[in-house]
Amino acid sequence: MRFLAKILLLISMTVHTAKAQDANTLIKQGRELNSQKNYLGAVEKYKSALTIDPQNTQANYQLAFTLFASGKGPEGLPYLDKVINGNASAALKAASYSLMGSVYGNGKQLPKAIEAYKNGIKADSTNQRIYYNLGIVQYRSKLYEDAEQTFMNAVKLDSADAGSMRMYALTTFHENKRADAILGFCRFLQLEPNTARSKEAFGNLQNILQRGTLAPESGYQPAPATKAEAVAQNKLITKVLAGFMTRKYASATALLTAQLKELFTAFGTQPKPYWLAGYFYKLSQTSDFDAFVKLISQSNTH
Repeated sequence: MRFLAKILLLISMTVHTAKAQDANTLIKQGRELNSQKNYLGAVEKYKSALTIDPQNTQANYQLAFTLFASGKGPEGLPYLDKVINGNASAALKAASYSLMGSVYGNGKQLPKAIEAYKNGIKADSTNQRIYYNLGIVQYRSKLYEDAEQTFMNAVKLDSADAGSMRMYALTTFHENKRADAILGFCRFLQLEPNTARSKEAFGNLQNILQRGTLAPESGYQPAPATKAEAVAQNKLITKVLAGFMTRKYASATALLTAQLKELFTAFGTQPKPYWLAGYFYKLSQTSDFDAFVKLISQSNTH
C-alpha cells in the first residue's frame, strides 16, 4: 500500500509540474503579445493559463495588467483580488495594489485609489513608485499635507527622481509654503534643467521671487499648522528679498544668484532648517554655485 501511495503521489506531482510548465509557457507568450500591444491575443493566453492553473498569481496579475492597458481596467479587479489573497510575493502583491490604485484613480474613485496605494506600501515599503502614485492621487484630492509627506518619502527612496521632486515642489507651492517650494523647484531644476516641465518650474520659482500672490484655492482649507508655517516662511522670504529692491545687477542670472544665495543662507541657518536647506546652503558657499544657477536657468534662456 505504501508503494502504491508513493506511485500515486509521484504521478500527481508530475501532472502538477507539467501543468505549471504549460501555464508558464502561455504566460510567456502572453507577455510577448502584450509587448506588441496585441492585447486581445495576450488576454486569451492568460485566460488559457488560468484554465490550467486558476491560482497562478502571475497569470492573474498579467491578465489584469493587460486589461488595464487595453482600457478595461475594472474588468481586471477580480484577478487582482486573487493575487492579493493568494500565495504571491510581497513585491507582486504591492504591484497588484498599485495597479488597483491606478484603476480606481482612472475611474475617479480617489478614496479607493488612496486605500489601494497605502495597502501596496504596507505590502512593500521599498516600492518607490507606489509612493509617487499615492502622492499624485492625494494631490488630485487636494490633500496637500498628506501629499507633501508622501512625495518626501518617494524622494528619500530615490533622490534622483525628478518627477517626485517636482510634485513635492508643486504641493508645497499650493500650501503656500514658499521656502519649501523654492528649495523643491531648485532641486527639480538641478535634476531636470531643460524640458517643458523645467520651464514651468522656473516660472513658478520666479513667481515666488517676484512675490507674486497666490489666489485662495477652492476646496482646500489648510490645517492651522500648515497655515502658520506658510506665514512664517513667507515673512522670512519677504525680509530677505526686501534688500534687493534698490540693488542693480548686470543680468537676470546675476540677480538670481544673489537672491538664492541669501535665501539659502537664511533657510539653512534657521533653528530648524527646512528640508533640503542644508544641502543648498552648503552649495551656496562654494565656487560651484554660479554654475548651479546657470544650470537651473537653462529653460529660461533657450
